[in-house]
Amino acid sequence: MRVVGIDLGERRIGIAASDATGTLASPRCTVTRGADPDVDRKSLADLAIDLGAHMVVVGLPIGLDGSEGRAARAARAEAKALEALLSPAGIGVEMFDERFTTIRADQALAAAGRSGKSRRKVIDQSAAAVLLQAWLDSHPSSKLPAVSPGDPLPASLSVEFPNKTEHESR
Repeated sequence: MRVVGIDLGERRIGIAASDATGTLASPRCTVTRGADPDVDRKSLADLAIDLGAHMVVVGLPIGLDGSEGRAARAARAEAKALEALLSPAGIGVEMFDERFTTIRADQALAAAGRSGKSRRKVIDQSAAAVLLQAWLDSHPSSKLPAVSPGDPLPASLSVEFPNKTEHESR
């Protein structure tokens, strides 16, 4: 199951996406906010649809004391508006605690040898990847089932192939 993570900022929006199995999150892009929030939301919805997302996870900026301030209220409003755009396409929207995601992303980028200037260019999408990976790790049901080599495939993963005689007769 592909999942898209969104880290909302006042000026930029970080986007991350999982692999098709819902196991690994990777940074995708950073969207610079425009003058019209509706256009920004439409762009995000189109991106989620283009990526084949089944779920979108929006970061919820909760305070260290667990309280929700202005930024959390704004994120909830954005998520609700995004949900209205995505639900007709069958894509769900959830919110997830994003505390420390930017700090962890910055630390990982610094550890990888990125300079301060190059980190700033990708920090939002990297924070979205940290957020999404935390969500994926806390939702094992979002992953495709593991199949051992001798096990039959679950029905959801089975693929019908023509039988050999039909194929050979072509």
